[in-house]
Amino acid sequence: MSLKIHRRAVLAGTMLGGAASLVPALAQAAEAPATPLSRLFDQLVQAQLRRSPESATSLGLDTGANADLRAKLSDQSATGIAAARTQTKVELAQLAAIDRAGLSPAERIDLDCVVYTRRSAAAVQAFDFGGTSYGPSPYVVSQLSGAYQSVPDFLDTKHRIETKGDADAYLQRLQAFAGQIDANTARMRHDAGVGVVAPDFILDLALDQMTKTRQPASEALVVQSLVRRAAAKGLGESYGRDAARIYDAAVLPALDRQIAATRDLRRTATHDAGVWKLKEGAAFYPAALHATTTTNLSPDEVHRFGLDQAKMLSAQLDTLLRKQGYSKGSIGARMAALYKNPDQLYPNTDAGKREAIAYCNDRLAAIRAKLPSVFERMPPYGFEVRRVPAQTEAGAAAAFAQPPAIDGSRPGLVYFNLKDSADWPKFCLATTVYHEGLPGHQMESGLALSNTRLPLIRKMTSFSGYGEGWALYAEQLADEIGMYDDDPLGRLGYLKFQLFRANRCVVDTGIHHLRWTREQAIRHFIDAEGEAEGFATREVERYCVNPGQAASYKLGHSVFVDIRERAKAKMGTTFDLKAYHAAVLAYGRVPLDMLREIGDAWIAKG
Repeated sequence: MSLKIHRRAVLAGTMLGGAASLVPALAQAAEAPATPLSRLFDQLVQAQLRRSPESATSLGLDTGANADLRAKLSDQSATGIAAARTQTKVELAQLAAIDRAGLSPAERIDLDCVVYTRRSAAAVQAFDFGGTSYGPSPYVVSQLSGAYQSVPDFLDTKHRIETKGDADAYLQRLQAFAGQIDANTARMRHDAGVGVVAPDFILDLALDQMTKTRQPASEALVVQSLVRRAAAKGLGESYGRDAARIYDAAVLPALDRQIAATRDLRRTATHDAGVWKLKEGAAFYPAALHATTTTNLSPDEVHRFGLDQAKMLSAQLDTLLRKQGYSKGSIGARMAALYKNPDQLYPNTDAGKREAIAYCNDRLAAIRAKLPSVFERMPPYGFEVRRVPAQTEAGAAAAFAQPPAIDGSRPGLVYFNLKDSADWPKFCLATTVYHEGLPGHQMESGLALSNTRLPLIRKMTSFSGYGEGWALYAEQLADEIGMYDDDPLGRLGYLKFQLFRANRCVVDTGIHHLRWTREQAIRHFIDAEGEAEGFATREVERYCVNPGQAASYKLGHSVFVDIRERAKAKMGTTFDLKAYHAAVLAYGRVPLDMLREIGDAWIAKG
């Protein structure tokens, strides 16, 4: 089913203007003199796009010499996995051969960031199992990983249909989709052979989503998306018939094989939630924690950090709750009562969910108007909020963002999982819009994508510690610039989500290091902050397949805040918030240790 969210005129106008302004900017970047480093970066980008045609399309780079990628999907077979592992080693050797002495300080940062990504990839690729989701995952297929759940939405929202060539490429990708499903199934069997099987509740979620994906051609998203869009472009009805034929002959049988394999694994799967249960789990978790947080903190250190932050934030919440008349019981009990306030609940209907999304888009537009007062530069893109597609909402994250195409041809998107409207009372929505949208992920990624100094490979690079840390800092900034001055319950929502990120550090390490059960982890969220059970459940199930990533938010936030507070202490009345933002955003996404060094250098100059 397609999403029917209409852009607000202001966002559409901004997006179109942004696309026009980006064309000369990208041209200027392309005309920069070639150096050994820039030539190598260009080679690495091409290799990366070749390995992941989906990324080429998502970034709007499947044109020109890369136009053939529009008809392809990534090779997820054993051969493709081995080739990626080999390519990582080759690229590390190429990067090591670069003479650092001749590089500018900015170029050294670029080089160090790219080296960091390849070293992190090599560390994870050393484990011969698993796949990826929001980061390294021990399970190639889950509710959040696997082609079955990612490709339908990708084809519907990222693969453009303007010409017959686009529609022909779609059909080729639809055929390749079946191959990806079979490759994932083979990888599942391989992993099971070395004792890597997802928990029973994760397989249940995956089976539920696979079953919902396995629709007749007349209802299947991957078929009807092409039918609808080909008709809108006057391309005729043959594409719909061809898509249905490929779907029936190739995709459905591949899905059936995967469903059967998953059911086989489910019969003997255990309920143990953490990767500690795996033969190499004790090594995998620190590697995943390092890859996603970009810190060298141990699981025990991350756990203690989360507990300390949760204690401080609970005290702040206590004060605000008392002001709103919630004075009895624990923080969790009082927040749970606020969650049940009927004035804060949207109806759990399609109409109610449309109303919630409209409110989110309103908050996005409202804060965008305020941001020039605290930022030197604004991203030249449009942004909008949408609802997670119904067929994947059972296992999808509570909220997430997707960046815009580099050329502005597609806006940055923020998704809310509205499976149950009670999971998202009104007072919780605004701070999440600021996190996922502006001035959070979409601000940071939009500034990076439109930064003409950054090489393309850096625009394609993401570090969860930096990105999620910035987005959590953005929630704090929204409060500081007055977004809750007339919304005290919204401020409670903001602090509640700060506490939520602190508890993520506690829960993630609890699951994977301290051997917490799924139920124990869910109960911690409910008791500590009054989390809605459905929301808490989906979050915990997400951490089970994405070890370490949940800790990156609060750890990253602490670095951004520490740099700012140290700068204010040294600079006093000369401290300039715009200059601070420019400094920490100037080099794009970097590992947290490198961000500290950048902050130290800026403070020293001030």
